[in-house]
Amino acid sequence: MNWDDLRVFLAVARAEGLSGAARGLRLDPATAGRRIARLERSLGAVLFAKSPQGYTLTEAGQRLVPRAEAAEAALREGLDDTGSDGAGRLSGTLRIGAPDGCANYLLPQVCARIGAAHPDLDLQILALPRVVNLSRREADLAITVSAPETQRLRAERLSDYRLSLVASREWIARNGAPPGFEALKEVRMIGYIPDMIFDAELDYLARFGIARVPLASNAASVQVNLARAGAGLAIVHDFALPAAPELLRVLPDQVRLTRTFWLVTHAGPRDARLERLTTLLRDGMRAEIARLEASVA
Repeated sequence: MNWDDLRVFLAVARAEGLSGAARGLRLDPATAGRRIARLERSLGAVLFAKSPQGYTLTEAGQRLVPRAEAAEAALREGLDDTGSDGAGRLSGTLRIGAPDGCANYLLPQVCARIGAAHPDLDLQILALPRVVNLSRREADLAITVSAPETQRLRAERLSDYRLSLVASREWIARNGAPPGFEALKEVRMIGYIPDMIFDAELDYLARFGIARVPLASNAASVQVNLARAGAGLAIVHDFALPAAPELLRVLPDQVRLTRTFWLVTHAGPRDARLERLTTLLRDGMRAEIARLEASVA
C-alpha cells in the first residue's frame, strides 16, 4: 500500500471532496482522483460514495481511516525524533484551535511561555467563533467548551472557568446597578448573535429568560469591548477582566456561571511532539486561568 495514496485518502476523507483535499495537498483534483482510484484498485474496495455534494466514506473507507491515521502518526513521530535537540526542545509547527475568548485572553500568555522554552517551535493560534474541525486538519488540537460526541476524537477535561455579569463604571454611574436579575430584561444586554451560537454552553442569556439581545457579536472579545465602551451589560469570562479594568461585576451573588474547557485531539495514537505540547498546554492553561481569576476574586 503506497503511503502517498493513503495521504491523499486521508485528505479527501477530511475535506469530504477532491477540491478541498487537492488544495491542501497542492495537487490538482484530477491527480487526487487518480490516486484514490489507484488505492481502491489495489485494495479491491470502493472507499468513497461519490455525489455532486462530495465524497462520503463507505464502510470500507471508514475501516481504513484508523489504519491510515496510525501510519500517519508513526511517520510523524519518526520525523519528530529527528527534530528535537539533546535538551528535548520541540521544533516544527503546531496549530491550536480555540474559541476567541480563550484565544485572546489565555493562549497568548501560555504560548509565549512555551515558545520561550522551545525557540524552534512555531505555534499558531486559530481563533474561530465556531468549533474547530480537527477531522479536516484545521488544527493539530483544539480547545472547546463541550466534549465532542464522536469516537474519532479524544477529549480530556482541561479546566473549569467562571463568568460574571459586568458593566463599565461609566454605565453604572449613568444607569445605576440593576436591583436583581429580573431587571436584566429591562436593560440593554450584550451577548452572542442568537443564530450564531455554536454551542449551547454559550447561550448564557437564555438562562435568565432574556430573548432580545440589542447589542450582539459572534466574538467574546467584541462583547468585552462593547461593555468597556459603556454600551450595556454583558456576561464575560473572569479571566478577561484583568485586561478590562473599566468593568465591574454586577449582581455577583445572583449571576455567576461556571463552564469547562476541553482539550481535544484525534483518538488515534499521538506522536511524541503532540503529546508533549498537550501536557505543556494543559498545565499552562490551568495555571493561567487560576492566576487571572484570582486577581479579580
